[in-house]
Amino acid sequence: MDWLSRLFEMMPVRGRLDLRCSYGTPWRIDQGPGVSNEIPYHAVLAGSAMLDDPAGGRPLQLKAGDILLLPANPRHVMHDGSGAAPLPAQNRAVLNFTISENPGAGERLDLLCGHFAIAPPHDRLLRSYLPPRLVVHAGDDAGDDDTARQLAGLVALMRGESTGDRLGGRAMLNALSSAMFALVLRLASLTGDAPRGLLALAGHPRLAPAMAALFNEPARAWSLPELARLCGMSRATLARQFQEKLGRSAADLLTDIRMARAANELRASSHSTGAVGEAVGYQSEAAFQRAFKSHMGMTPAQWRKAEAATARPSGDVSG
Repeated sequence: MDWLSRLFEMMPVRGRLDLRCSYGTPWRIDQGPGVSNEIPYHAVLAGSAMLDDPAGGRPLQLKAGDILLLPANPRHVMHDGSGAAPLPAQNRAVLNFTISENPGAGERLDLLCGHFAIAPPHDRLLRSYLPPRLVVHAGDDAGDDDTARQLAGLVALMRGESTGDRLGGRAMLNALSSAMFALVLRLASLTGDAPRGLLALAGHPRLAPAMAALFNEPARAWSLPELARLCGMSRATLARQFQEKLGRSAADLLTDIRMARAANELRASSHSTGAVGEAVGYQSEAAFQRAFKSHMGMTPAQWRKAEAATARPSGDVSG
């Protein structure tokens, strides 16, 4: 299985469309920060928008076909760039989502706003491997890029579903949002200037065998020389390339994958702590206990108990 499919298998992502915005100038959107385990997204269907740089740098212009993800989940401000006081927007609920609109004139912004929810602790892990801000383009000018065209087609489906209130519309919009997340990451990993993190690592063809090995066989006791041989490079080169592309070592990535799998197993099964540790690559329960507590801030037993309490229906007062 490829690394991205494995990633979503370990860390299921639920997408949701929150708003469709239709604004004439002047307008302004001020959002966030959101819920800690959410990643906001904005898809520009028509018009353009300026995204302010929170550090005070030049704003980033977004145009039709651009999709913006904000893995850092910050407060963010988007506007038309005129500097004029924005016109008040009104929200109206329709059957499956909410429409926000203002009475402005001129070129109108048509924008889909939503978020991706990732269950803890995977939200922290995924966020640490993605850039704070990610923009991809999937407009009609996608050219020969198959993934960009697929993404453009998916966004067109979302536009259609959010134009009419049809039966099953909410389920469709949320499912399409989830698929959009995977396509955005796929497209970003294919660009030559993918930002540092998993996307840059995935976009480096010589490192692909090591990345696939870690995701597909995390329980194996991988050594740096073994991974280097898979990639046809020296141990020193592999270590340097991982640090440059990922910002972390291969051992760090392996530990994160193991911990994600262990958290899922502890949540879903009744296997002993030792059995879970062995299943994810630890030869002794003590070593697994140490690694899990260091990574998660609590022991496997505490994690399992906390997850069981979270999953228990609110009306259940047993135990």
